[in-house]
Amino acid sequence: MKKAFVFLATGFEEVEAITIIDILRRGEVDVQTVSVSDSLQVNGAHGIPVIADSLFSETDFGLGNMVILPGGLPGATNLLEYEPLIQLIAEFNRLGKYVAAICAAPMVFGKMGILKGKKAISYPGFEQYLEGATITTEKIVVDGNIITSRGPATASDFSFKLLELLKDADTAKQIASGMLFI
Repeated sequence: MKKAFVFLATGFEEVEAITIIDILRRGEVDVQTVSVSDSLQVNGAHGIPVIADSLFSETDFGLGNMVILPGGLPGATNLLEYEPLIQLIAEFNRLGKYVAAICAAPMVFGKMGILKGKKAISYPGFEQYLEGATITTEKIVVDGNIITSRGPATASDFSFKLLELLKDADTAKQIASGMLFI
C-alpha cells in the first residue's frame, strides 16, 4: 500500500489539508497526518482544531512514498521554519520520491532551492518565493517528482492528481466520479 504524509502546522489551510486526506484515504492510500508541533492537536488558519495521527518526532518516514504540505498562513511559514521537515523533504527529493505542496506551501520548496529549473505554481502573490522556478498558470503542476498547486479552490483537483500518481488514473477517476466531481 502506498503511504503519504500530510504535515500540519499551526495555521494550516483546513480545506486543503482535509480534502487531501479525505480523497487519498478514499483511494486506499495510507495517509498519516503529522504534527510539526509538540501537540497532536493543531489549529488551522480558521480556528478549526485537527488531531494529527502522530508527532513528527515519533514518526517513521522510511516507507513513505510522498510528503504533502498544505498551505495557509501562518501554516506554510511554520512548515518552512521546522528544520526536521526541511531535512525530510530534501531526503525525499534526493531519492526521487514525491514532494507536493499547495497554496502558500510551495514557497518551502522555493526557499530550499529544489524548484530551480522546474515548473511550479502557488497561491497568487507567492510566486516570488518560488526561487528558480518557471511559473505557470495551470491549477496543478507536475514536474518530475515535484507537484504544486494554487490554493483552496484547486484542492480537489490537486488531491485527485496525487491519487493518480500514488495509485493510477482509473482509481482517481473512480473516486472523483463517486464524489460527483465528474
